[in-house]
Amino acid sequence: MSQPPRSNRGHRDRNGDHRRYRDDNRRSSPDRSSSRPPYYPREDEHVRDVPRVEHQDSKCTHICSRRGIVLICAVLTNSLVLICLIAAHMVTSGMSSAASLGGFNINSNFNLQGTELQQVRELDSQISQMRAPGIYGGIPFSLVFAAISLVFVVASNKPPHRMPRKLLVGALLFQAFGAVVYVVAVGLYLHFIIGVNGTDVCKRRERLYARNGYTWMNCDVSGADAAVALFGLITAILYTVGAVLTIQTVRGVKRYLQERKRREADRHQPRSQPQRVPMRAETTSV
Repeated sequence: MSQPPRSNRGHRDRNGDHRRYRDDNRRSSPDRSSSRPPYYPREDEHVRDVPRVEHQDSKCTHICSRRGIVLICAVLTNSLVLICLIAAHMVTSGMSSAASLGGFNINSNFNLQGTELQQVRELDSQISQMRAPGIYGGIPFSLVFAAISLVFVVASNKPPHRMPRKLLVGALLFQAFGAVVYVVAVGLYLHFIIGVNGTDVCKRRERLYARNGYTWMNCDVSGADAAVALFGLITAILYTVGAVLTIQTVRGVKRYLQERKRREADRHQPRSQPQRVPMRAETTSV
């Protein structure tokens, strides 16, 4: 009567051994089947290499930040101001200036002859000379601001906390100065153009052109001059926005540096008392 239970116990023990052996095989099978353990350090190395690749490609992300995009747009609007200045000078210089560039022959395309033709040429040259300060002052003005804006764009290829503080302050002062100066420059340019268009020379030229059917050559502010003023005001707005963003960046960098100093101070503070903490832990455990 006592033997069957013993046999059952033996079978149970054997089955338990088999189960344990199967569990051990299952646990050890991944170690045997694939070379999984040797790949662990490779995965870690791959994870460590990822930030390096991001760090190499992060220059564009810093340049294309909000400050960088605003400065890039300012470079483009400065270029548009330059193009519109040249176009305005060419349009308002009259037919004789276009003929001198080789566009057409003034004697064959004009309905003017004799003294009227000579008067148109003289009036066109006078208007060009009167408008010369506007273009000779506007071209270097827009070129200088576009070049400086481009320099600040290229210089912002680093995180703000790694950039020199003088560079951020310089960008802030430049954009604030550019916003004010561009508004003043647009006002002076329009005042200068309206003054030139209000002279007797412009009125006489308008009458000569209108007598022969060229009514578009008038003494009003041309579309190219209006475009110069428009893009100039847009540039001033961009510089204002850039100055505000730079102020926020300077404040953020200041807070970041203060927080980093505080964290470093917190790290060094427990190291100065390394023995007191374990002694208190031992007394509390006892």
